[in-house]
Amino acid sequence: MREITKTASRLLPVQPSDMTDGRNGTPVTTTQDDLRARDKTLIESLIEALPEATIALGSADRIICVNRAALTLFPALRPGDLLARVLRAPDVLDTVKRVRATGTRQSATWIERLPVERVFEVHAAPIAARGLEGSIIVNLHDLSEARRVERMRADFIANASHELRTPLSSLLGFIETLQGPARDDESARIRFLGIMRDQARRMARLIDDLLSLSRIEQNLHIRPQAPVDLALVLRHIVESLTPMAQDNNVTLVINAPGSVVVRGDYDELARIVENLVENAIKYGTPVAEHFKPEIHVTLGSKGHNAILSVRDFGPGIAAEHLPRLTERFYRVDNRQSREKGGTGLGLAIVKHILARHHGRLGIDSTLGEGSTFNIALPLHEG
Repeated sequence: MREITKTASRLLPVQPSDMTDGRNGTPVTTTQDDLRARDKTLIESLIEALPEATIALGSADRIICVNRAALTLFPALRPGDLLARVLRAPDVLDTVKRVRATGTRQSATWIERLPVERVFEVHAAPIAARGLEGSIIVNLHDLSEARRVERMRADFIANASHELRTPLSSLLGFIETLQGPARDDESARIRFLGIMRDQARRMARLIDDLLSLSRIEQNLHIRPQAPVDLALVLRHIVESLTPMAQDNNVTLVINAPGSVVVRGDYDELARIVENLVENAIKYGTPVAEHFKPEIHVTLGSKGHNAILSVRDFGPGIAAEHLPRLTERFYRVDNRQSREKGGTGLGLAIVKHILARHHGRLGIDSTLGEGSTFNIALPLHEG
């Protein structure tokens, strides 16, 4: 901001003068109106070059000009309008008043609550140039995304710590019991060791998922290009999960062509299919007698995409939960998820892998009738 005002001071004409046309030596008279028009054009060019929302105000707090970034955020801004009439932001207006009172640069934080919460760092400074006395440049630095990421990071650390602390506390408790009261109790030792093994496996699954998520995020900008037969991936995953389906009295019904080739990473695509089918087995047990204990897995193509659909006939998911299902550690039923060995990261991993593959995830569910998870992945052009 300081550099801009100095540049404006250095480039703007100081006073009207008679200048010479370099082509024929004819004197050219520059009027005050010519200078004002030139000043306004220069200010417009300067603020339009800035990537952040910027507004130039005249001496009466009327808008001289705004750049494209500001219009994107606040479409109501128009040159000639009073700032207070089109931007109802007391923090911004107070900052402008302080600049007028002190003649120095001022800053503030402005939080807009509606329609969605947005946070801006406001910087306002006077324009130090003759002919523009009383004019002010207002810059709005959008902190909303940075604040959102910071909240996500804090929530992620808190959730991960909680998920690890619970089984760790259980392990420590059983170890202390085995070292103390149950030192010579054979039956208690066998039972406690079994529980300790389950808790250790739970922590190992959580750590594996956290590491997987971290690796995927690190490579999120790199799109895999290798040809992968999704039908082959599907058959391999279904074969490996058939014993789990049998243990849960569920039948996997597969409908897939001989080959559907997409662009991607084999291991990551296998992780998508595994997570979706495993979730259906764990949470898709029918609650109505007229539904067969089946999970339908269908693979096909539509246009330039491969479409994989996993349909269960379980209890379904309430509509208010659907938008948050892919959030890390979000669970519809915490107790049921933990009992079935869920880490709360499965669908978050699916979402990030699909983002890396330029794919899409769709979820349809009706309470009492089951859920359908659909993924679309670009077909390999070859």
